[in-house]
Amino acid sequence: MIKVKKYQVQTISLLGGIVIALFLYFSNPFGVEHTASKVLAVAALMITWWVTEALPMPVVALLPLVLFPLLKISKLEAAASGYANPVIFLFMGGFMLGLAIEKWNLHRRIALNIVRLTGTSGDRIILGFILATGLLSMWLSNTATTMMMFPIALSVIHVMKENNTGNGNIANFSLTIMLAIAYASNIGGIATIIGTPPNVAYIGYIEKKFPDSSVDFVNWMLLCMPMAIILLICLYWVMVKWLFPSRIKSDTATKGLIRNEILLLGPLSVAEKRVLIIFISTALLWITRSIINNAQSFIKLDDTIIAMLCALALFICPSGKRESKDEEGTGSLLEWNDTAKMAWGILLLFGGGISLATALENAGLIEQLGGWLAQFSGNGFILVFTITVITIFLSEVMSNVAQVIVFAPVVTSLAIALKLDPLLLGIPMTLAASCASMLPMGTPPNAIVFASGYIKLRQMTKAGFIMNIVSIILITLFSWFLLPLLMKI
Repeated sequence: MIKVKKYQVQTISLLGGIVIALFLYFSNPFGVEHTASKVLAVAALMITWWVTEALPMPVVALLPLVLFPLLKISKLEAAASGYANPVIFLFMGGFMLGLAIEKWNLHRRIALNIVRLTGTSGDRIILGFILATGLLSMWLSNTATTMMMFPIALSVIHVMKENNTGNGNIANFSLTIMLAIAYASNIGGIATIIGTPPNVAYIGYIEKKFPDSSVDFVNWMLLCMPMAIILLICLYWVMVKWLFPSRIKSDTATKGLIRNEILLLGPLSVAEKRVLIIFISTALLWITRSIINNAQSFIKLDDTIIAMLCALALFICPSGKRESKDEEGTGSLLEWNDTAKMAWGILLLFGGGISLATALENAGLIEQLGGWLAQFSGNGFILVFTITVITIFLSEVMSNVAQVIVFAPVVTSLAIALKLDPLLLGIPMTLAASCASMLPMGTPPNAIVFASGYIKLRQMTKAGFIMNIVSIILITLFSWFLLPLLMKI
């Protein structure tokens, strides 16, 4: 009976997506051009199937490869370019690092020590992860931060499952810790100019357009650091106290078990040491990338190159001898067979999102959205609020960096025409682009944690919608009341 019901729901979802797409194409309710109406129809089909889970999400992400060439939206080469975007390889390198940490049991050692420090209370562990992730993300890219925290969070979940005495809800704990590192990475990233790629993209545009602007590192932090702190507090309360309480209490027996398991692990093995060295080296390169690039002109590093260097090092570096005499020490730290465990579907999912975003941009739909925004020009506060709302929900289905690159000229031109400070519209647009929380393709951190298997789409959508609303309120208020005091063009 259950199988029949699932099949019926899947059939309704499949047909529903097709009906919505056909309706948008033939009725053209927004009065867009012919090509744009086709792109809009495909976008509606993909989003409907993603949200309803009519098909596996990576499968839906392959639709642009078929529909864009067939409908003459773009050539196959152009549609496929999104699946080879540098961010895909950034993910790949990060996932491989996670596999190596897991393969050699380093994640377990790190996790046990984190639990020992934070205590065995579920709420305290999650709070520790939120604070640590948010702090790291202020200085690293949000994607790099999530990649560093992801394998550690996975191992903490395993440790808590193994040592839990039956109190509390482990499923809620697992779900919350995964969502927490993704959302804390996004939130922490907005606190500094270098924290997330959309910030860098917008500041790059503003500095080129207005060389005398007052947007500097300190002013940005004065505005965005308090906002990020409040958002992190809201994140903890929403996840832990409201939506998904774990009620896992600290107990002395579990503390004792944790201490004993740390002792049983013994000293670091040769392989663990080598993985740890590569892990720390990768993190340091992510942190100091800008310093290295500015200090010389011979090489130019970016997050993707660093991630792939890390992956190559793992395949090249020999594992050495294991502590256990009955285990072979030959071979590399990572071998190709190990990648069978990798979340290849997430790479396809993000590639499909990038391909769809590119089509939306090329069809001029984003620019038309800017024209539609002009109707709210009578009230500045409402305009800021509207831009924040549209940006945060639009970034759920398209690359936030691409969105900022396309929207920056649109909102700047709109502000100039209305005799407003361009930053008053541009900064909330930029911040909102990093706060998408409802869908895996919204931001790279969302996609990474969704690959864990601990999060169902409806759970991410529910939690993400609430965090989106909180973000909209805070971004609008901070931008309207504080931004004019701190920055101006």
